[in-house]
Amino acid sequence: MSGLRSALSRAGLRVEADEFVSLVEDASRRLAPVDPRPADYFSPDQRTALEAVGLDLSPQHPGDKDVRARTVALQAVLRDTALTVAGAADRIGVDSSRIRHRLSAAQLMGWKDRGGWRLPVWQFTDDDVLPGLATVLAAVPADQPALVVAAFMTTPQRLLGDPPVTPRDWLMAGGAPARVASLMSVLGTPA
Repeated sequence: MSGLRSALSRAGLRVEADEFVSLVEDASRRLAPVDPRPADYFSPDQRTALEAVGLDLSPQHPGDKDVRARTVALQAVLRDTALTVAGAADRIGVDSSRIRHRLSAAQLMGWKDRGGWRLPVWQFTDDDVLPGLATVLAAVPADQPALVVAAFMTTPQRLLGDPPVTPRDWLMAGGAPARVASLMSVLGTPA
């Protein structure tokens, strides 16, 4: 556990190693089964069509690397760094009721967990919400989970500059929210 404690500390995560392991276990339970049979998710006609274009629907082999590991780690970090309603209110200097109102109006993104709301930290500055956040959140497709939106907002995007910058950094630097919203609106759409 000392190696994990060191890694968490280097990453700036303020969480006990045991609690982080619990987060990872919980995140992994929420994902697909350990040994999914991809073919079972499709009808016979769909399987035939997918296999005809080269998709491998065979089960994972015992020696294969578990592709869920990265997603589990990202989910655990997202949950660990998320703010509570009270924490978000303290951060931006408003009453907790204002945070709940912004959540219900989709002006902040969050999810219910651990008996209350959790708000991803990427959408806040040191003392306010991210500039242009309401515009960006209005463009989030309804089927995109918080983890996908967080990954998009914190990953450099070529269409925002050369060198690429993250949408979060773009907005922090005064970039046009409409540009990020335009990219956000097609999140999850095949290219």
